[in-house]
Amino acid sequence: MARTRAVDFEEKQRGILTSAAAVFAEMGMEKASMAQIAAHSNVSKALLYHYYPSKDALIFDIVRTHLAELDAAIEAADRPDLAPGERLRLLVRQVLENYRDADDQHKVQLNGTSALSPEQMAEIRTIERRIVKRFSSVLNDINPILNKDRPLLMPVTMSLFGMMNWVYMWFRPDGPISRDEYAEIATTLILEGVKAVR
Repeated sequence: MARTRAVDFEEKQRGILTSAAAVFAEMGMEKASMAQIAAHSNVSKALLYHYYPSKDALIFDIVRTHLAELDAAIEAADRPDLAPGERLRLLVRQVLENYRDADDQHKVQLNGTSALSPEQMAEIRTIERRIVKRFSSVLNDINPILNKDRPLLMPVTMSLFGMMNWVYMWFRPDGPISRDEYAEIATTLILEGVKAVR
């Protein structure tokens, strides 16, 4: 007979994912153990294994959940009715807002995917492509000649993601600029620079 889910299954699962991401971010994917993750999550190893049979399963769910939530937030924030520049500003702001308090999950995404199976990577790549396509579509609207003579749309798009994805390395909440101010800077750099790309 199948075991029924506890009422607080999803809440406990979220707590485990958050704790596991913190352990992976601090210790690294190889050194972190399921025992350390269980202790950090305040659950028994048996309960941890009930939720996740392996570290790889944990890594996959951390990355998948992080990206799926980012994708949903971007989709909800998108305003195709706006001028492309304003639309881009909204999207960049939403990405940086979603990265708030998600440094650990972001580190796992950037450093942990080598542990994933081809099937898991295919699922992750599908979400990533959907996110990237939304941005590349807006950038193409801003400068339609980016792909005219040479394929420059993707390098420009990925340059923007470079500015957003590595912000966790230097950004501090009590630093000289706010998250919104950096979103404005990153967007302005792209908007002004993309016009000059030929």
